[in-house]
Amino acid sequence: MDWIDAVVLIFTLAFIVIYGSYKSRGSKNVSDFIKGGNEAKWWTVGLSVMATQASAITFLSTPGQAFNDGMGFVQFYFGVPIAMIIICMVFLPIYHKLKVYTAYEYLESRFDQKTRTLTALLFLIQRGLAAGITIFAPAIVLSAVIGWDLFTLNIIIGVLVIIYTVSGGTKAVNVTQKQQMAVIFAGMFVAFFFILNHLPDDISFNKALKIAGSSGKLDVLDFSFDFENRYTFWSGILGGTFLALSYFGTDQSQVQRYLSARSLRESQMGLLFNGFLKVPMQFFILLVGIMVFVFYQFETAPLNFNPAAQNAVYESEYKTDYIDLEEKLQLIQHQKQEIASQFGDFTDENQAEMNALQEKVALLNTQEFEIRDEAKLLIKQADETIETNDKDYIFISFILDFLPKGLVGLLLAVILSAAMSSTASELNALASTTTMDLFKRNVKTKKSDRYFLNASKLFTLGWGIFAIAFACIAYLSDNLIQLVNIIGSIFYGNVLGIFLLAFFINYVKAKSVFVAAIITQAIVLYVWYIDLMPYLWLNVFGSALVILIALVLETFNRNRA
Repeated sequence: MDWIDAVVLIFTLAFIVIYGSYKSRGSKNVSDFIKGGNEAKWWTVGLSVMATQASAITFLSTPGQAFNDGMGFVQFYFGVPIAMIIICMVFLPIYHKLKVYTAYEYLESRFDQKTRTLTALLFLIQRGLAAGITIFAPAIVLSAVIGWDLFTLNIIIGVLVIIYTVSGGTKAVNVTQKQQMAVIFAGMFVAFFFILNHLPDDISFNKALKIAGSSGKLDVLDFSFDFENRYTFWSGILGGTFLALSYFGTDQSQVQRYLSARSLRESQMGLLFNGFLKVPMQFFILLVGIMVFVFYQFETAPLNFNPAAQNAVYESEYKTDYIDLEEKLQLIQHQKQEIASQFGDFTDENQAEMNALQEKVALLNTQEFEIRDEAKLLIKQADETIETNDKDYIFISFILDFLPKGLVGLLLAVILSAAMSSTASELNALASTTTMDLFKRNVKTKKSDRYFLNASKLFTLGWGIFAIAFACIAYLSDNLIQLVNIIGSIFYGNVLGIFLLAFFINYVKAKSVFVAAIITQAIVLYVWYIDLMPYLWLNVFGSALVILIALVLETFNRNRA
């Protein structure tokens, strides 16, 4: 990395940490630390909610997802606006009326301590793991492409977050996330317009879209009822709504963001702001990935975007075979470039010629996929420990290979800022839940507010160390953004079902809910393990299952009585 990029990166990250620590210093009590003194305005809430979800994984994985699979992934977010409206109407008024510190406090007033403790523990397990992944995701990719030590990167990202999160709590998270979102939006717009300006002179934006469309990258909506397809309109509307309801309505890392607002109305406006901006934001990030795909139609793309994979096979006995595949790929890419240059020259009158070109592109794409799959087999033979899936390396490779000095530092700052913003929210929420739902209830003697403030800071530090440790032993999944959502889906459906029982079905009592939740979690884990359904549907399945089991148990218990 050039020294100019290093200066841009270090200055941006240092400013965020110092500014956040300075602006949020001096928390006087637990309320200040956990709720930020209830000073946040609606736009702060909205940006904070958005930044909490938009981790580094979003900016590493989403463009690569679009590069490989097209725009269909945006359907995953179709349920977010629906969920935001439901949360504003149902969840938020209850939380504000009860003046809770965490979402799980409400469950004790509705059911009992056991249910509150169980849901808090489910949250701590899944969010503690997710916090490690949000550190690990950018670290492993940056380590591969710029050669930094993975262990060192995990430590750097984790320590930077711990500094201002321990110092200022929720207020520090809210303050820094506004700066981080500004950096993120600036960086993504810069990358988008850079690509457009560096396409061949005769390739306009419209022509670029036609090139992408010819390879099926612009197929946004899939109305099929194919249960094996992860991303369809129906899985987005149903599964996505349930996932968003669980995440934004019951996950303390999000609940804590809008509980820091000045009023119920400010919380609602912040959530609605996030809900209706989320889909366009993700659409734009996917569009950046599509433009990277078009860019590589006119530039030589690596056979595998993971530098470590390429180095491993180059140092093995399979080097010659790998080079042969690279030459075949270059031939295909050259043919695709010739075809791509013809797009946009046709009108509706010669649609037949256009269709013929698209058929040629489809055939070349099939051949390219086969060559890339052969390359992955060679890489595995060279070193079975190397990750062959390179989706998460595509965007960062493009940044490092083609962006000018200074902009590389800005885009690296985007990735690390996103990692810091999500991790800060997670550590803040993990500490709050540990303090209020587990620790404070079990302190038998009367303690001062300062005592619990210090406990919150210590738990923040402890969870930060845990996240760093988990990041150091994590592994690269099929796609990092999917890994985080899979972990959430395993637990979220069950937790959401418990909250829906609490809100809407007074008939069911604590004992039935507690037993149903334990049974449901075991079944969901098994269903996920045997891969019975796409992970998005686990949210619907878990919610429905815990409600059904609780109703059956309650009926059985009442009949026995």
